[in-house]
Amino acid sequence: MRFLALGDSYTMGEGVADADRWPNQLARALRAHDIDIDDPLILARTAWTTDELSDAIDASGLRDRFDLVTLMVGVNDQYRSRPVRAFAGEFELLLRRAKGFAGRRPRRVIALSIPDWGATPFARQRNREAIAREIDAYNARAHELAALAGVRWVDVTTASRGMQDDPTLATSDGLHPSAEMYRRWMELVLPAARGALARRARARG
Repeated sequence: MRFLALGDSYTMGEGVADADRWPNQLARALRAHDIDIDDPLILARTAWTTDELSDAIDASGLRDRFDLVTLMVGVNDQYRSRPVRAFAGEFELLLRRAKGFAGRRPRRVIALSIPDWGATPFARQRNREAIAREIDAYNARAHELAALAGVRWVDVTTASRGMQDDPTLATSDGLHPSAEMYRRWMELVLPAARGALARRARARG
């Protein structure tokens, strides 16, 4: 089976080895559960916003169909102080595009919440409470849109806030997640991914 991961630095795995990106960890975990899936095709780059990701999809010319599609984007919209309404319009478009890549099977799409970069060592001198409020507002709207689209939703924001108490959960830049943080996110995504692929895996078995 084929796996497409769409996003930004959190999907690309800034600062960690390719094998330690959470989508790569997820593919290995799925194979350990007897789900025959390829390593992910990752379309993601550090600092991409929702509209930049959409532009990159256009530029890629990608038209393939995938058995599993993940979408994790929006932190850079918040970082650039874009209003939630503007983010929501772009995120809704990306959900539609993700469903298209999944062959119009919304339950094969998993949207992940935006992690809280305000909990990182990098943000020690920032207004962490304000960042958290904004991230929560973005996620509340994204969750609503995912539900309306019939797409699975996984909250990794709560786990990401553990970086405030454990700096080893961030890479050496103090901003991006470490392999261990990605492992924790992967564990949260795994049940949704297994649910998305279980019927297909049984059919192929």
